[in-house]
Amino acid sequence: MPSEHIIKVYDEELTQLNNTIAQMGGFAEIQLENAIEAVVKRDAELGARTVEADGRVDELEAEVQNQVVRLLALRQPMARDLRNIVAALKISADIERIADYAANVAKRTQALIMSPVVQPLFAIPRMGALAQQLIKDVLDAFVERDIEKALAVWRRDEELDDMYAALFRELLTYMMEDPRNITPCTHLLFIAKNIERIGDHATNIAETVHFLVEGGQVLENRPKGDTTSFTVVSPAPKRASRAKPKASD
Repeated sequence: MPSEHIIKVYDEELTQLNNTIAQMGGFAEIQLENAIEAVVKRDAELGARTVEADGRVDELEAEVQNQVVRLLALRQPMARDLRNIVAALKISADIERIADYAANVAKRTQALIMSPVVQPLFAIPRMGALAQQLIKDVLDAFVERDIEKALAVWRRDEELDDMYAALFRELLTYMMEDPRNITPCTHLLFIAKNIERIGDHATNIAETVHFLVEGGQVLENRPKGDTTSFTVVSPAPKRASRAKPKASD
C-alpha cells in the first residue's frame, strides 16, 4: 500500500504534466496570433521573431516526454492515470505541430512583403481567429475534462474547412484573372492550408480528450468540409479576336 507521501508526490507530478501541456498550448496560441498579425501587417520583424520562438514549444514537448517516461517508469500508472499520461503525450505532439504550422505561416511574411497586396488576404485573419478559438476551447476542454466542449471543437472544424475551401476557390479565380496575382495568391494558399491543418490538430486533441474522459474513441465520423482535393479548374475562356479589315487596293 503506497504511503500518503508517495501518493501526494504522484499527484503533484500528474498536475505538473498537465500544467506543462497547458503552457505549451498557451505558447502555440500566441504563435498563431503573432503569425497572422505579421502576415496581415506585413511585419517582417514580427514574422522572424515568431519563427524563432517556435523552439520554446519544442523544448516544452521534450519536457513532456521526459515527464511521461518518468511517470511510466516509476509510478506504473493504471486506468485513468495511465490514460491521462498517454493523452498528455499525444496532445503535446499535436500542439507541437500547431506551433510548427504557425511558424510556417510567419515564414511567408517576407515573401508577401515583396508582392502586391491582393484582396483575399483579408480572409486570413478570419480563418486565424477561428483556429485560435478552436485551440483555446479544446485546451480548456482538456484542463476541465469537459467532453461536450471537446466535441463542440471537433464539430466546428468543418466551419474552418468551409472557410478554407471558399478562400481556395477565390484565390484560384484571382490567379486566373491576372498572372501577376499568382505569386501572392500561392503564398496565401499555403498560409490558408497551414491554418486549416491547425484545425485538424485541434480536432485530434478533442478526440484525445474524449478518450481520456470516456476511455474510448468518438463513434461519429469526423465532419470534413474541405473539398479542395476534388476542385477542377477550368481555363478562362479566350476572348474572340477581332479580324483586322483588309486594306483596300
